[in-house]
Amino acid sequence: MENNTCAESHQVCPWWVGYLMASPVRRILYQPARVLAPYVRPGMVVLEPGPGMGFFTLELARLVGQSGRVVAVDVQSRMLDSLRRRADRAGILDRIDLRLASKESLGVGDLAGKVDFTLAFAVVHELPSAAAFFREAALVSKPGSRLLLAEPRGHVTSQLFATELRAARDAGFMTLERPALKSGHSALLEKARS
Repeated sequence: MENNTCAESHQVCPWWVGYLMASPVRRILYQPARVLAPYVRPGMVVLEPGPGMGFFTLELARLVGQSGRVVAVDVQSRMLDSLRRRADRAGILDRIDLRLASKESLGVGDLAGKVDFTLAFAVVHELPSAAAFFREAALVSKPGSRLLLAEPRGHVTSQLFATELRAARDAGFMTLERPALKSGHSALLEKARS
């Protein structure tokens, strides 16, 4: 199907799309604070793969507070550069750990067992392997930690989303609920408590 070309070929959104994703209009429509507040608390370590220019990252950094940390990982240095500037202007750059990932790995092995929450918003379909992503996310997640998975209907079919959920289950995550988000498909997952 034409709408799923990006998902089927695992293409990464071009860097310039980040400007559209960070727009104030999108902020009004999606209300990142409302989406994230039920899951993120001060002092948490949060992993955000594919943050783009920081649509959710800035709100995550506010929610984790001075004692928390957001690890924002992207394969595009231009996205990270823009995110760095936006976070600096907002006065919260010190709470954000920006990392350039490779196509094979997020490069977060040093976080093994330290992550309290992962936000995977409209990103898993762009990765070469959902299974590899969920294995890596499980490795860095604490037992009982949560992962919010959200995928856009325009790029991800119900069947592809079900495949992602199976990969998450195989990595040790169970589905807790299916929150209604404007993005399309979504699931709140929890890492098994050993």
